[in-house]
Amino acid sequence: MPYGGNDWLALTQESTLEPEIPICDPHHHFWDHRTDRIPYQRYLLHELIADVNCGHAVRSTVFIEARAMYRPEGPVDMRPVGEVEFVQGQAASSASGLYGPCRAASAIIGHADLKLGNRVEPVLEALQAASPNRFRGIRHTVTWDRHPEVGNREKEGVLATAEYRAGAQVLARMGLSLDTGVCFPQLPELASFARAVPDLTIILNHLGGLNRIGPFANRDAEVLPTWKSGIAAAARCPNVHLKLGGIGMPRLGFDWHGREKPIGSEELATSMAPLMTYCIEQFGPARCMFESNFPVDKVSFSHHVLFNAFKRFSQGYSAAERAALFHDTAARAYRIADA
Repeated sequence: MPYGGNDWLALTQESTLEPEIPICDPHHHFWDHRTDRIPYQRYLLHELIADVNCGHAVRSTVFIEARAMYRPEGPVDMRPVGEVEFVQGQAASSASGLYGPCRAASAIIGHADLKLGNRVEPVLEALQAASPNRFRGIRHTVTWDRHPEVGNREKEGVLATAEYRAGAQVLARMGLSLDTGVCFPQLPELASFARAVPDLTIILNHLGGLNRIGPFANRDAEVLPTWKSGIAAAARCPNVHLKLGGIGMPRLGFDWHGREKPIGSEELATSMAPLMTYCIEQFGPARCMFESNFPVDKVSFSHHVLFNAFKRFSQGYSAAERAALFHDTAARAYRIADA
């Protein structure tokens, strides 16, 4: 039985905790024929709805770019528009109500290359035209580390370049947001970038790029203080928000994806607590949001177990703080007006 598969995930069953809490899941993907994402070559509306319709009150979701369904031809810079066109159709299907109460992809985050500088504006306009009612911004991941096995997505120091910052200024002027991912040693660079574009809403993905495998394995005494210092630096920038998730990815250093039986929410809540607590202490609930990162995190646990774990973990926070973490921060950052 493959890890992450639905049959494997079904080995751990739980009742839904606090089913009345409204949820906006601010981070998931759609794709098809993605052979490098075994066992999830396909993750479309039907698969998402099957995951979220398990008892929790998931009212809305946010699609985050996944380099899927790009246009096969035409100017390279414009090819990501195909992804937003594709997701707009998925979102329209969900909005029909035929698939239940959750409104999938209520906000859509596409991709544009900010290194284009001022020349990124027509790309952003084309993305807006592809989804006039849901497009909210882009994700441009800038992961870089001197260890190539980390999986670099950009050149070193790109956040400090004139062209990237010029592109970010265009994004801010158009009232759009920037999702981004880094490798945790880059967090001070992200803070410097955020200070340079104070009018831009920046949403930092996946706990700020913490990595505890490969070159960072068995080095928590060095890695965690570096990560904490970087998180604190980013948190001092009021335009930066943080997504609390991505913890199911193997790079976080947990063994969950390799177990014979999937982890339950009690153990998951206990395991995530030190990381999540520190992030919330630094950013505050008003700038933090629980994310699923599905189907990527699905290799470690089900959507149902994950949100049970979030609920267990957050029980010590006030009702208003929990509302922010589960729904309000995301709805505000992505400008979602749901029921």
